[in-house]
Amino acid sequence: MAAPEFLKDTLQHIPQKPGVYQYFDENETLIYVGKAKRLKNRVSSYFNKDKHESGKTKLLVKKIRKIKFILVDSEYEALLLENTLIKENKPKFNIQWRDDKTYPYIVVKNERFPRIFSTRNVIKDGSKYFGPYASVKTMHALLNLIKHLYRFRTCKYNLSEENIAAKKFRLCLEYHIGNCKGPCEALQTEADYMQSISHIKRILKGHVSEVIKDLKSEMQTSAEALDFEEADGLKKKISLLENFKARSTVVNPDIDNVDVFAIVNDDKYAYVNYLKIVQGAIVQSHTLELKKGLEESLDELLIVAAFELRKRFNSQSKEMYFPFSPKLQIPEVNVFVPQRGDKKKLIALSEKNARQFMIDRHRMQEKLDPDRRADRILSTLQKDLNMDSLPKHIECFDNSNLQGSFPVSACVVFKNAKPSKKEYRHFNIKTVVGPNDFASMEEVVQRRYRRLLEEGEPLPQLIIIDGGKGQLSASVKSLERLGILDQIMIIGIAKRLEEIFIPNESVPLYIDKRSESLKLIQNLRNEAHRFGITHHRSKRQKANLSSQLLDIDGIGKNTAESLLRQFKSLKRVKEASKEDLAAIVGQKRAKAILDFYTVEKDKT
Repeated sequence: MAAPEFLKDTLQHIPQKPGVYQYFDENETLIYVGKAKRLKNRVSSYFNKDKHESGKTKLLVKKIRKIKFILVDSEYEALLLENTLIKENKPKFNIQWRDDKTYPYIVVKNERFPRIFSTRNVIKDGSKYFGPYASVKTMHALLNLIKHLYRFRTCKYNLSEENIAAKKFRLCLEYHIGNCKGPCEALQTEADYMQSISHIKRILKGHVSEVIKDLKSEMQTSAEALDFEEADGLKKKISLLENFKARSTVVNPDIDNVDVFAIVNDDKYAYVNYLKIVQGAIVQSHTLELKKGLEESLDELLIVAAFELRKRFNSQSKEMYFPFSPKLQIPEVNVFVPQRGDKKKLIALSEKNARQFMIDRHRMQEKLDPDRRADRILSTLQKDLNMDSLPKHIECFDNSNLQGSFPVSACVVFKNAKPSKKEYRHFNIKTVVGPNDFASMEEVVQRRYRRLLEEGEPLPQLIIIDGGKGQLSASVKSLERLGILDQIMIIGIAKRLEEIFIPNESVPLYIDKRSESLKLIQNLRNEAHRFGITHHRSKRQKANLSSQLLDIDGIGKNTAESLLRQFKSLKRVKEASKEDLAAIVGQKRAKAILDFYTVEKDKT
């Protein structure tokens, strides 16, 4: 796609330097912001591609009427500026954050005898804020733990030295029930109160081991001073903290102050999980959902999300663990791609959280829109098989025979990834003699689609053949003969390794065993097999019943089939009256049937 004349001059003067580019439409509205290490190459690439992978990219390029760019010193600075511009302007073609809500913090107020409580409003008054917490439940659990460990005030009094000396305040209920030590009436010193605050701050930072160590030292000192009541209280605090730490530690406690990231994605969204690790414990966990913009790679999405999450949760960690090496270098941060051990387990745990978030989101969306799941699976199948259109109509064939006898074939039909049982069809093999699976498949495929063409019925977008290259090649011959091979995608699936065979491809396709698209193919194959076996079993059963009727004088194959068709079973034929039999086969044959079964009954 060549650049329009009014943009060519701009493109020629864009420098090969790091920076941010901005695209505007005819109304001077910012519609896209991007970053690049080399601006000229990146911007020009939008107009040099004859065929963009994404239809959204094509639409963007058509709308561009003006280009602006801002130069910076590095690609990382470009990322920072890009993120700021996207948040301020929310261009329609950019990645969109799906959870811009405000998260709560735990604040230690900047005041004499500091209060501790949760808040969503960050005020720059010198107070210390911890968080934000993605889980309100986790935050309240931590606050409750702190309240069990330390007694701090909840009142809003101004506890200045002058006010306390003037005895302006009276002890409240919190003191009498043991939740406060009464600093308002000088019953607790500021030094003692601030020692508790120091411990609390370290707990909120995740440094639980350090607090336990200090408390053990204090307990030893109290015991030596024969202050056993104080020592017992400290022992209970240590026990509470050790229980909390045991529940939190998931890896080697030597892994300290690390950010861990993992990413999974579907067609429209990417999900990036963030774990904050302090002394081997997870102190933060959050999954960010991103709506994809254009043709971003997983690398780009992960970098953007990691930057946003670190900023959102105020992370100052100098180490980050990624599932793969990012192309962008982050100043003053060491990025590792763990290959084994506890660090690798953290990546796996982060990915597990991201995948579970994606599954939960899909389930929630499917409850609101039942067709969403089918569309997602079919879109994945379309991508896996590199199809031009969405396979809303799929048909699958399977052959059944017993050592060459009673050969039958089954065709099952799925519409929108669900069985359409009224359109299922059985085929009795007519032209093939003996156990020839390839020729049988060729016959039924030709019969099926010749009939659809004659009746003007719509053809499927995808045909699945239960079998390997032989069955697939036979089916392709039928489609070629009918002149519709170029209108339908056809594949074969081999049972042993679940290999997908595609016409004119020498190497089979292997779809991820966990993929929903492979599960759909397997469901079709299994349903065709079940449907075919049922028909095959019924045909064998009828043949066995017919063979007994053929022993009766005057009863031929057609007459036997007519009787079974009318009475449904051999037992009912035996129990039928002469009049009922005569209505189908005449008086003479009816008498022969009655005589035959009377003799059989006497023998037994």
